[in-house]
Amino acid sequence: MGLPSDSGLDIQFKWKAGRRNLITDVPGVKVGQVTIQKGEVNTGVTAILPHGGNLFREKVMAGVSVINGFGKSTGLVQVEELGTIESPIILTNTLSTGTALTAMVKYMMEQNPDIGIDTGTVNCIVTECNDGRLNDIRGLHVREDDVLQAVSCAAETFEEGAVGGGTGMVCLGLKGGIGSSSRLLQIDGTDYTVGALVMSNFGEAGNLVIGGRHIDTRKCTAGCRRDTGSIIIVLATDIPLNERQLKRVAKRSMIALGRVGSYCGNGSGDIAIAFTTANNLPHYSKQSILNVKMFYDENIDWVFEAAVEAVEEAIVSSLYHARTTTGVRGNTYMGLREFLEQYEAPL
Repeated sequence: MGLPSDSGLDIQFKWKAGRRNLITDVPGVKVGQVTIQKGEVNTGVTAILPHGGNLFREKVMAGVSVINGFGKSTGLVQVEELGTIESPIILTNTLSTGTALTAMVKYMMEQNPDIGIDTGTVNCIVTECNDGRLNDIRGLHVREDDVLQAVSCAAETFEEGAVGGGTGMVCLGLKGGIGSSSRLLQIDGTDYTVGALVMSNFGEAGNLVIGGRHIDTRKCTAGCRRDTGSIIIVLATDIPLNERQLKRVAKRSMIALGRVGSYCGNGSGDIAIAFTTANNLPHYSKQSILNVKMFYDENIDWVFEAAVEAVEEAIVSSLYHARTTTGVRGNTYMGLREFLEQYEAPL
């Protein structure tokens, strides 16, 4: 997926994409989605599983960068403190954060009867963007079963665009949503992957940039006159990085946002999470000292550049795959492909 070779978008990338050009090119990572779409309801859930095992017992090392903190996500404080993720990562709409959190707590407790009894509680990560421009967000249409279904159906292939948590999202004056891509790196003779998934709901109409070309999306929308709305960025890799390095990788996501035309406005919640599958940490251990690997900092620029490229393509891919959608109060936002056909010469 990502951007197909025949997309017609004139955007050049340095690093080669993985086989699927999805975050799931990172071995073990899976994504599941539930789309809720009927009339004025345009919302859903996207779930990212860092691996297929018990995440509470086998945590992945992670880092977080809160680029702009206008958001209502849960679980990020503990990731910042401990540098690990111990639950699936859920993406949904703002007012469904609590529902998703409750669903995931129940899911994790069912998997781990020791939670809250023989050991501590669980830190579930739920991220969000406000889909109220296209969705009846006050209707609270996401249910706990929707969240659990997204987790249970997680797979290596998945759709992009107006699906899952991205169903009702708007980005840079166009229809936003879920986008993904991946990049391949060869390090010390071994092949590694960096993958990105975004839920795009940010940016001011008229500011979109693709491959260095400005695209004036004000032609098709009266909304998004300010950089508001938010984006959730999730980066996955199988490169051995520690939590400090993962935070640094996540922080570079801001460069990709700037490349496509964002200035991270006051009302935009821009959050990036990065994790590696190479440094898993046990919840229980008989040993006090654990062996983990890290990357040589002087060469980490390769990882930074590949991550920025992956996020940039994932954002554009979210627009490319999104279809024109009409939602609450009659609001309509065009998909990128329809917009280019109607208003612009091919890029």
